[in-house]
Amino acid sequence: METASNQYIRVTKVFTFDMAHALYGYDGPCKNIHGHTYELSVTLKGKIHQQANHPKDGMVIDFTDFKRIVKQEIIDVFDHALVLNANSAHANLKGLDEQFEKINYVPYQPSCENLLIDFLARITNKMPEHISINNLKLYETPTSYAEWYKEDNIVSNQ
Repeated sequence: METASNQYIRVTKVFTFDMAHALYGYDGPCKNIHGHTYELSVTLKGKIHQQANHPKDGMVIDFTDFKRIVKQEIIDVFDHALVLNANSAHANLKGLDEQFEKINYVPYQPSCENLLIDFLARITNKMPEHISINNLKLYETPTSYAEWYKEDNIVSNQ
C-alpha cells in the first residue's frame, strides 16, 4: 500500500460574491448593467504533507491559507463591483465613477468564461509550489456556469 504522502488529493473551496457587469456590443439583455450572485469553486491538487508534529501535517493545503489567497486575489477585487470592458465605450461613460464606488475596468469582455480565465491568472502564482490548480467552476446563475480544467489545457507535442 502506498503511503498518504504519495497520493494526490484534490481539495475544493467554494466562494460566493455579488458582482454587476455589462457585455458591450452583446445582442441581448446582458448589454445592460445587471448583477449576479456568483459561486466560484476552486479545486487544487497536491500531495498530503506528512511530517509528524508539523502544523500542516495531514493537509494538502490549509483551508485558511486557501481562503486567504482566493479572497485577496478575487473576492476582495470583484465582490460588489461593477465590471466593464476597458476597451469598450463603457469606459468613456461620463459620471460613472461618481455614481459607483467600485468599478473594475478589465481588458476583456466580462463574460463568465473570460472572468474564469482572469481568476485563474490571479491565483496561479499565489499557490504554494507543491499545489496545482486542477479546475475552476464559476456559476453566473444557479443553472449556468463555465468550467476550466487543467487537463483540457495541457499542450502536447504530437
